[in-house]
Amino acid sequence: MTQGDELFFISMAARELGMHPQTLRKYERLGLIRPTRTIGSVRVYSRSEINRLRLIKQMVDEAGINLAGVQRLLDVAEIVQRMRPLVLGQAAGRNVARRRLARELDHLVEMLGL
Repeated sequence: MTQGDELFFISMAARELGMHPQTLRKYERLGLIRPTRTIGSVRVYSRSEINRLRLIKQMVDEAGINLAGVQRLLDVAEIVQRMRPLVLGQAAGRNVARRRLARELDHLVEMLGL
């Protein structure tokens, strides 16, 4: 989160997303989202977290994916994001990049149970 990010308290985030605050708390407990906490432990959500929540809501409501499936899809998306610079050759050193790519692919295969 950068200094200029727009921040939302849980009630504001829930209202913007058309969700109940308890749903956001549940998603946090399940590890689908990790809101920042203030010194007083108040949850605050950045615009990127709101967008992630919007994606989760779309997968659940419109695509009918259960929360376990959503978690797996988000995990795969994160691995793909980490692999992107390796595939595009943006990593320093070819051998290091190949080893990192192989580790990420192994992790993906293990996670998918292939």
